Amino acid sequence: MNYYLKITAVVLAVCTASCSSFLTKQVEWETIEPTEYPIIKAVGYAPISAQKGQNEANKMLMALKASKLDAYRELAEQVFGQKVDGEQLLANLVLDDARLSSSVQGVIRGAKVIKSYPVGNDTYATELELDFKLVHDIYLSTAKPQRVKKVRYY
Repeated sequence: MNYYLKITAVVLAVCTASCSSFLTKQVEWETIEPTEYPIIKAVGYAPISAQKGQNEANKMLMALKASKLDAYRELAEQVFGQKVDGEQLLANLVLDDARLSSSVQGVIRGAKVIKSYPVGNDTYATELELDFKLVHDIYLSTAKPQRVKKVRYY
């Protein structure tokens, strides 16, 4: 009797496994589209007189470039966040040294310079804008995010 139970179990296992191999499925995918896209803005500043240059025109051009980089740093902080590291040293239970550093790292694609202009006599400013609709379109050109729309079994 035990022999017949084992044979029945093996036959059922083979039938179940063979039936599932006959089933096929078709999966339909759809692209995920956000409902709205934010636009973030950043302003970068740079002093003109502190720039290294031979004359005022060179210093102004260097300040323009520095203010643009500062604006990109501001955008990267908004998009990716900022990493903050802190350290404190004690000597004889007295605070000897305290250090704080921050950094930001990321790639910003699709930002537009809105305007660059002097502020006062010694500062240059650059305004940037990042439209996440454009960022989403750039992202879609490299990676196609999808979710399952429908599954059909045959």
